[in-house]
Amino acid sequence: MSVVVVTDSSACVPHESSEACGLQVVPLHILRDSTDFLEGVDTIPDDLSGLSTAGASPAELTEAYGRALDLSQGDGVVAVHISRQLSSTWDAGRQAAEEFGGKVRIVDSASTGMGLGFPALEAARFAATGSPLDLVYDRAVDVAERGRAFIFVDKLDQLRRGGRISTAAALLGTALAMKPLLHLVDGKLVLKEKTRTSTKALARLVDAAVERAGRSRVAIAVHHMKARERAEGIAAQLSERIPNVAETVVTDFSAVLGVHVGVGAIGVVVCPLPEDVP
Repeated sequence: MSVVVVTDSSACVPHESSEACGLQVVPLHILRDSTDFLEGVDTIPDDLSGLSTAGASPAELTEAYGRALDLSQGDGVVAVHISRQLSSTWDAGRQAAEEFGGKVRIVDSASTGMGLGFPALEAARFAATGSPLDLVYDRAVDVAERGRAFIFVDKLDQLRRGGRISTAAALLGTALAMKPLLHLVDGKLVLKEKTRTSTKALARLVDAAVERAGRSRVAIAVHHMKARERAEGIAAQLSERIPNVAETVVTDFSAVLGVHVGVGAIGVVVCPLPEDVP
């Protein structure tokens, strides 16, 4: 068989892509009062306001890794997860991996969305070529380190309430109706710069992604929260301005991310690709 790659539902990987390469996706949790919804399994309420989220538990990941190890027929598992700064999932995965005697390797993507999805997909594609466990792990780490994620949100209140951004940054975002551009740095969501309007913030979002891409061959993802038309417009601008785009994905934020970013949010992930990626 071959190494099996596992990720979590915050990766926002389109179902057809995960199916095509055998990527296993563990659901994260969305909570409303006493109800616990599993993302990708249960029907999630359309209105995400007032909901909260939780990572996968050690027991859930132990079960998921065990299934994946069986699928690999003992070749091993690489688990690529949401940033440990944003979720308890990575730490739960570390605990779960201890049960498998070195057959399960854990990667902190230091990101989320397709900043997590691209390294998970590339690791799964690499594993399908018959590469051994250590090389699949190294490929996941390499691609995760290449990616950069930028995000525009209309309001920072939900990110502040969920602890994903500091109160100081949230207050800055509301002062004089400022519209901040955020990015992930060392796995943390931090302020990149501030603008006065949504239009300017989105323009700076595009500029930041173009600057990051340079002339490298890149994969691009544009995420949105109930703002498909806006996301497609951003994707079109990126395709025009970035000279060497190998792949463009336009997709919804997963519900577990949508709870935090709110309606109208746009995220862009730019991932320069290794030279041997076809």
